[in-house]
Parts: sequence; structure tokens; C-alpha cells
Amino acid sequence: MPIFNKEHVSTIMKIQLFIPCFVDQLYPESAFNMVKVLEKVGCEVVYNSNQTCCGQPAFNAGFRDEARDVAEKFCQDFSGNDYIVAPSASCTGFVRNYYPDLFENGARHHSVKELTKRVFEFTEFLTDVLKIENLGAELNTKATYHDSCAALRECKIKAGPRQLLSNVKGLELIEMYDNETCCGFGGTFSVKFESISAAMADQKINNALATGADTIISSDLSCIMQLDGFIKQKNISLKTMHVADVLASGW
Repeated sequence: MPIFNKEHVSTIMKIQLFIPCFVDQLYPESAFNMVKVLEKVGCEVVYNSNQTCCGQPAFNAGFRDEARDVAEKFCQDFSGNDYIVAPSASCTGFVRNYYPDLFENGARHHSVKELTKRVFEFTEFLTDVLKIENLGAELNTKATYHDSCAALRECKIKAGPRQLLSNVKGLELIEMYDNETCCGFGGTFSVKFESISAAMADQKINNALATGADTIISSDLSCIMQLDGFIKQKNISLKTMHVADVLASGW
């Protein structure tokens, strides 16, 4: 797969950037790196500063009416026909899979179904829409990849991130045992069932360490937050990186 060259872009594609709440507050550097990559591949990135939450936390806690109110604002903030790209399969999966149910039999049902066709997780946008697999990134490290539950089960993402990472110069990617098992975050699950959540994170970290990797890479920052918290608490010598940070390295 040849390295992508911006000179090969014949037309500029405009995309709307969706930055989830926790990314905005805790991992803004990953969001900026995603913008860096998208602009490199010829996208005009537009960010609506009025955007807020997609409504997933309220929905998962059982507050459907409140979630619908938040989702209504999301639909207004991301109106139009442009692609919507986010560094989170969790939020992408929620909008794509649950918005139609929230607005079923309502006035917005048709427009919401159209919106769900426009929303993409960052890596799947690169591989499935732009058909790009090699960005010319370079990062000298040995890493293992963590599949988030939302990526696997709600967005059906598995091969794409690995293909992108396999083309990063200097990166040795090693699969961990039981790589499709949850890290234990699950939003409020990690708060309500703290001991179970911690045990799941412990299992995931041990599987990662067994590969000899020094870095865990994921496309979901919620998982990274969970794993990084456990790593720091246990003082484990292991780094975490979002795939956007990796793809923005070396150029």
C-alpha cells in the first residue's frame, strides 16, 4: 500500500468534527491529532463549538427522555449533509444504533436515519470512506491493540485499525490473548461495580504485558482512560495511546 500523498487529492472533502465530552475535557491532544491526520488527507475540518454530548450517559442510566433532549440538540448541531467523524466508536455506535429508536414515530425519524448514515468513527472513516491505509506515520515501539466493545459490536470495526497500524513504520504490533474481552469500563458500570471493573482491567493489562509490548493502542479513549487509570494506580510500566496519536507521529 503506497504512502498517502496529499497531492493526490483531487477534491476537498468537508467533514464535521464530533468531539465527545470526555475527549474534550481529558484528551484534547488526541482530538487535535485526529484533525492533523484528517487535514493531511485533504479534509476540510469544521468544528461547531456549540456541540455538547450525544446523550449516551443519560440513555445508559435509563433517562430516555433526557437523552432524547440531548440527542435533539446533537441533530441540530450536526445538520446538513457532511460526514460526521469522531475519535470514539462508543459515541459513534450510540448515535448510529440508538438514535432511530429514540426518535421512532417522531417528526425527526427520517432525518435521524439519514444522519446515522453520515456518522463515522475516525479509523473506519479513513479505511472505509477515504480508502486510506498508509499515512506515512512513524513510531518506534512495540504495541498491542485493544478492541473496544463498541467498536467490535456496535460499529463492526476490527480489521481497519490494525491495517492502519501495520503500515506505521517502526511499529511492531503484537496481538494479546483474549483481545475481544472488555476492559471493564462500560461507563457507569465501572462505578457501580468497581471491583469487577478493576478485575477486568487487571486481566486486560496482564494480557497486554504478556505480549512484551510497551504500549496499548485503542480507538476508544474511554477504554484508554480505564486502562491508564489502572496502570498508574499499580505503577505499571506501560503506555497508552489513541490510534490518532499514533497516526499523527513521525511527520
